[in-house]
Amino acid sequence: MSSHHIVRDDQEPALIIANGESCNRELLNQLLEWSPLVVVLDSAVDRVLELGIKIDVLIGDFDRGFDYNRYKELQYPIEIIKIEDQNSTDLDKAYNYLIEKGIPAVNVVWATGRRMDHTFTNLTNMVKYAGQLKVVLLDDYSKVFLLPKHYKKWYPAGTTISLIPIGHVENIYTENLDYPLCNESLTLGFRTGSSNAVTKDGTVSIRYEKGYLLMMECND
Repeated sequence: MSSHHIVRDDQEPALIIANGESCNRELLNQLLEWSPLVVVLDSAVDRVLELGIKIDVLIGDFDRGFDYNRYKELQYPIEIIKIEDQNSTDLDKAYNYLIEKGIPAVNVVWATGRRMDHTFTNLTNMVKYAGQLKVVLLDDYSKVFLLPKHYKKWYPAGTTISLIPIGHVENIYTENLDYPLCNESLTLGFRTGSSNAVTKDGTVSIRYEKGYLLMMECND
């Protein structure tokens, strides 16, 4: 059974494994190596066990037949948390658990693909945790996170970047993108900043004043 690297003082993000489409094993192993805590949603536990991954926390509503003793024996020591709240997703339950534990950041895999309603909800729900938990969703093609109001990062030319508003976002300015925005607005369902690209090697700058804006670093 593969383990994961334990980092002191929670300096690295925790890892949540949801129950969407699997990512490639190389990406998963990279994240496991530096994660101080691995949290698995109950619906994904058997898929995760098949990969020989050590689980720290198993969380969900366990609304199907569930044998607690089996997983305790297979994964000892493990914390199993049942939350019977039908108004929150299992991923929300995992986020709230990390916030209560004072963990500041988390990477999330297996949260996209398969059911489209789950994918859409998992992407848009990130805004609920702004200022409480830094969430990064990753799969084989994209890295998605909520942009701060002022953002700068170096990128190589040609990197595909999409800016997706959650609701309505105003007063957006960008630098070093092929399709620049200058004091413009984006609105989900009407106008988004999908499939933009970095113009030249160097720093991309993005700032905006009102709303919530997702950054998607994408590759084909």
